[in-house]
Amino acid sequence: MMKMATLAGFGIGCGTRVVVPEIFPQSKCILRPILLQTRKTSNTFISISCVPKRTFSISASVSDDSSNSVNDRQVRVRFAPSPTGNLHVGGARTALFNYLYARSKGGKFVLRIEDTDLERSTKESEEAVLRDLSWLGLTWDEGPGVGGDYGPYRQSERNEMYKQYAEKLLQSGQVYRCFCSNEELEQMKEIAKEKQLPPVYAGKWATATDDEVQQELAKGTPFTYRFRVPKEGSLKINDLIRGEVSWNLDTLGDFVIMRSNGQPVYNFCVTIDDATMAISHVIRAEEHLPNTLRQALIYKALGFPMPYFAHVSLILAPDRSKLSKRHGATSVGQYREMGYLPQSIVNYLALLGWSDGTNDEFFTLEQLVEKFTINRVNKSGAIFDATKLRWMNGLHLKALPMEDIIKTVGDQWKSSGILKESEGLFIEDAYKLLEGGIDVITDAEKLLSDLLSYPFHDTLSSSEGREMLEDGLIVVAESLLSAYDNGELFSALEEGKPGWQKWVKAFGKSLKRKGKSLFMPLRVLLTGKLHGPDMGESIVLIHRAATNDIVTPQIEFVTLEQRLKLLREVDWESFRKVEEPATVASH
Repeated sequence: MMKMATLAGFGIGCGTRVVVPEIFPQSKCILRPILLQTRKTSNTFISISCVPKRTFSISASVSDDSSNSVNDRQVRVRFAPSPTGNLHVGGARTALFNYLYARSKGGKFVLRIEDTDLERSTKESEEAVLRDLSWLGLTWDEGPGVGGDYGPYRQSERNEMYKQYAEKLLQSGQVYRCFCSNEELEQMKEIAKEKQLPPVYAGKWATATDDEVQQELAKGTPFTYRFRVPKEGSLKINDLIRGEVSWNLDTLGDFVIMRSNGQPVYNFCVTIDDATMAISHVIRAEEHLPNTLRQALIYKALGFPMPYFAHVSLILAPDRSKLSKRHGATSVGQYREMGYLPQSIVNYLALLGWSDGTNDEFFTLEQLVEKFTINRVNKSGAIFDATKLRWMNGLHLKALPMEDIIKTVGDQWKSSGILKESEGLFIEDAYKLLEGGIDVITDAEKLLSDLLSYPFHDTLSSSEGREMLEDGLIVVAESLLSAYDNGELFSALEEGKPGWQKWVKAFGKSLKRKGKSLFMPLRVLLTGKLHGPDMGESIVLIHRAATNDIVTPQIEFVTLEQRLKLLREVDWESFRKVEEPATVASH
């Protein structure tokens, strides 16, 4: 009598003839061109009939995932970082795509900490990852600090569960004890390499007798748990991003699921965690694609329903290599410290491999949730462009309410040690003067420092500065000092920009200069620079910085009055001699 069976998580094409190894009951099966049974809780199925042969075929098939309901199963996704370092921008994008998918489907976003690498995992790294995710606004529904019905949410706290499932597989014969030493395993690899074969396990313990196993146990020989892999057959999945992907099982070999020290290996932990946490969609980096084969076999062996898989492309550097530290900042924490806004990081990462089908590039997190679909994620690698990220940050910065920007900039100026205060009229006017050059908050720090600096010596020593000497700079300097001595200049500056404009117009008339021939020498003499923001507003701010006593001592701010006094001491002739240093001090 023919037996028909269904195993949640797999489907084999109709009419395909398969023979199932030890992990299935030893009975004959023929596939029928109809589906006898499906699990509504799964997006995949398997229908098999048994014949005594050692071949195997799995087809993990998926349906269109465009509806809000996935086979009546709640969408549950997870982000599972290892706390062995900072949160990489690639990991942050994976977390973002999971978050967006869950929110767009009304599902749950689960955070799980994969800390089974005891040597490298640290509490500090875990805290940094949680902090970065929170800063980005990617709040999780279940996980550390939140709890949930499927905890614990750290792998290090789930060891007993892994051991229970490993024992279950051992008892069913789908896993066996392997007593091979490291030397024996290395020898197998060398032999396979010489024969140009895949490095699959070729030891005797897959077929060892109970007596042989008991003898080694009695001697206390260390052992691992190996999963029994069919010798023939294939696995095929329909990845939601990459389409159909398949593997031949003969390239795998029996693999370890528990180490000799009792610690479970990555692929076993992940499968048990995803299954017992009812994860419906596994959205992860493409570097995990090869792991799917081992994980699928474990799903099937334990009768767990298979999730959807979606493997996201890698983030690449401009040279199309994998993005790494040698290309500059790569972690979320680094960009936070550099003054980037979380909303700009989120916006930019979303566009690395996804678009809404339009030319729009500016999105808030809420808009991304509304527009995100997994079928618009590109399977090609995305280039990380730091220049575009900076530009995008500028857009988000300028989209903030003015009072929020000024407060943020003011806080930056005070925390960086430039100013004594973080708010007030000086802060507001300084931001409005400098805002055109601010794409990242830390830009404001450099711009204000530059405004308050007085590199007169360096400027006049340059070729462009020496040209100004030939254009009557000394005459303008003498007249400027006279205006300072008689009080006209500072009296005008007390009236702000209107007073400056009135004074400079009269000053130009007295020298019979206007336009560039008037403003360029004045800029060099008063700011020490050839270029910069609006000169009138700059001079007024420099004057107010001194009268308000708002600048901290450590930046060595040269006040307007000090600048004018320094001009009296300049040996102008020394600047005409390229080979000789000028006598004025550098500030």
